[in-house]
Amino acid sequence: MKTSGGISAGTNLDAMRRHNLATVLRMVHRAGAIPRSALTQATGLNRSTVGALVGELVELGLVAEREPQTSNRVGRPSPVVAADARVVALSVNPEIDAVTVGVVGLDGSVLHQVRSATDHVPSATEAAAIAAAVIDDLRPDLTEARVVGIGVAVPGLVRGSDGVVRLAPHLEWVDEPFAAQLAEATGYPVHAANDARLGANAERLFGAGRGASHLVYLNGGASGIGAGVIVGGESLTGVSGYAGELGHTLVNSAGIRCHCGAIGCLETEVSQHALLAVLGLTAADPDELDRALAAAVEAGETDVLAEIERQLGFLATALRTATNVFNPELIVLGGFLGSLHAVAPDRLPALVSAQALRASAENLAIVRAELGSRILTIGAAELAFAPLIAAPSGPPAV
Repeated sequence: MKTSGGISAGTNLDAMRRHNLATVLRMVHRAGAIPRSALTQATGLNRSTVGALVGELVELGLVAEREPQTSNRVGRPSPVVAADARVVALSVNPEIDAVTVGVVGLDGSVLHQVRSATDHVPSATEAAAIAAAVIDDLRPDLTEARVVGIGVAVPGLVRGSDGVVRLAPHLEWVDEPFAAQLAEATGYPVHAANDARLGANAERLFGAGRGASHLVYLNGGASGIGAGVIVGGESLTGVSGYAGELGHTLVNSAGIRCHCGAIGCLETEVSQHALLAVLGLTAADPDELDRALAAAVEAGETDVLAEIERQLGFLATALRTATNVFNPELIVLGGFLGSLHAVAPDRLPALVSAQALRASAENLAIVRAELGSRILTIGAAELAFAPLIAAPSGPPAV
């Protein structure tokens, strides 16, 4: 049967079924596990349709159903639909001092996270080789898993169309086809994007930003400061995928020259290196940095207190700009920026509120990221899961 426009009704029904299938899988993936009754309510579909969609996803090996825990509710309890953790995505995060590889289940669980330290800044070829070697070591643990691909979180500008790293200044990479190199080395499809943009999405879906539609995320690490912006529930990418470089916001016109060529960028004034130096440390993981800062503040160490105030002041200037431009409901701080905020949680909101447009800042909250060291592993995995969630399918035929 044809419609008046020449499109078959069967084709329309099949497109609707595929759309609904993706919608249900997306909800289960983000929840990890959810009662079938909640899926019915959230989708607006009838129970039999949701049951059929869940049944198809079970057949595809993407979800499983289980009986709920006992409850005091009257009537038959609704089965719980859970994403299958045996469907996994790999993640890779190259940094100036390490390459981290992760394995994440479709239910959002981080199954493995392996950090391979390097004694020098790795080239793109070296980073791909290190990641491929770690993945080879993990293969025995993945024999029962379905690997959908690899997501890469890069501290730099990544062209969305092909995963070419246009510029990762701290890594000293320029126009490196890292995604293609990694795909060739591992045999898996590879998708790459800016690390902070992926972190923003991870916090929005699974962390401090859960439920927020307008969010700015800033992460501070060894490679400087990156940012990601969520607008209307979608990642702001820009025309080529380079949007969100708040680390290069001007905060001090009398400052020093940044590696990008500009004067007084945020990451020249707010840095992990300067914070560690005043604490007398050469390196520290997030927990160690938290403890060191808390101890110094409690002891009233004036040089540490002065550095914290200095960095919070410049960070507030950048956040003022982000607040005025994007009018977010939430600013999420990760890495050492989260540590800075944690030692004086009232100070940064006060500084931003005093500088930003009153109307733009009146509904703003500033919080610390919740996902910690897992954030980029989860964020990069989302990149690899995206094609499967958009078009659910079973494992490829062998």
